[in-house]
Amino acid sequence: MKLEHRTQKVVPITHFLIRLGRYGVFALLLIGISVIIGTLGYHQVGKLHWIDSFHMACMILTGMGPVAEMTSDEAKLFSSFYALYSGVAFLSITAVIFAPIIHRLLHILHVQDDNEEKRS
Repeated sequence: MKLEHRTQKVVPITHFLIRLGRYGVFALLLIGISVIIGTLGYHQVGKLHWIDSFHMACMILTGMGPVAEMTSDEAKLFSSFYALYSGVAFLSITAVIFAPIIHRLLHILHVQDDNEEKRS
């Protein structure tokens, strides 16, 4: 997915919406993989039921915090590492979602700035 160079024109809105959709699908894929990792880990290591594992993974991934107590050392270690991973994943996924929007905004502002310089 190559973005336009600063010397190129801003892409049409339809092209931008397609790009936004692609980035959104990639972000959803990252969220899905992260939730699957957490659900499997909490089920296997934390000995939680599937629905509780899913709930716990979602709560940790979104930064809401744990909902079940981890009793074994292995479960506590998994929960700790998953929480660290989730913090990085949450910020990265947010960046993926907003990247095309911020790029378009900055590109529009740069194109407008270039047009004003040419008039002078």
